[in-house]
Amino acid sequence: MAKLTKKHKEALAKFDKNQQYSLAEAVKLVKDITYTKFDASVDLSIRLGVDPRKANQMVRGSVTLPHGTGKDLRVLVLCTPDKEEEAKAAGADYVGLDEYVDKIKGGWTDVDVVITMPSVMPKVGALGRILGPRGLMPNPKTGTVTMEIGQAVSAAKAGKIDFKVDKFGIIHSPVGKVSFEADKLEDNISELVHMIMKLKPAAAKGTYVKSIYLTSTMSPGIALDLKSITAA
Repeated sequence: MAKLTKKHKEALAKFDKNQQYSLAEAVKLVKDITYTKFDASVDLSIRLGVDPRKANQMVRGSVTLPHGTGKDLRVLVLCTPDKEEEAKAAGADYVGLDEYVDKIKGGWTDVDVVITMPSVMPKVGALGRILGPRGLMPNPKTGTVTMEIGQAVSAAKAGKIDFKVDKFGIIHSPVGKVSFEADKLEDNISELVHMIMKLKPAAAKGTYVKSIYLTSTMSPGIALDLKSITAA
């Protein structure tokens, strides 16, 4: 078992790991127990009562966080020449097709979001084994396979995030930075949770949201009281 650091012990002493905290309390705590010298990311982990192995219980989607993630996302657009100017005007970092397909096949994945259009999906589909495990594979359900290239790029730059339940039934997602004001973190968390609640599969039985934990980079997890979020 790893030895706890002095800072980690200090963090654990500030809250009860067996208690659920309201959204406002949890946000205050996560800011208090973060000791990193850099602006740490704040993340939400939501355990759902679904079986992701069954297609009718898969939970995935996208949401635009009101205050963004605090990270300047690098956006790659794989498109035909007639859409390149639209992508560049919207702020895409990388725009092209064949040259980037070849780069990705060679192992390059130095981006945060990949956006493409339906007509080039046969070429992009061949990259599934590389992009898929990294959460970069474009998907119509998340708005990253679209003819509205400029709109999709603008949304990604504005704080739109994609999420998907993993094989353990958990959704992990960034919701901001420790430097964010508390009310902005609360808004982002509330927006994400409400969206996940809306996506509850009809086939899911029993308790849908089993637990929610708020953490920052290298901090312990703080359990949230779901009612304090859904009642907001």
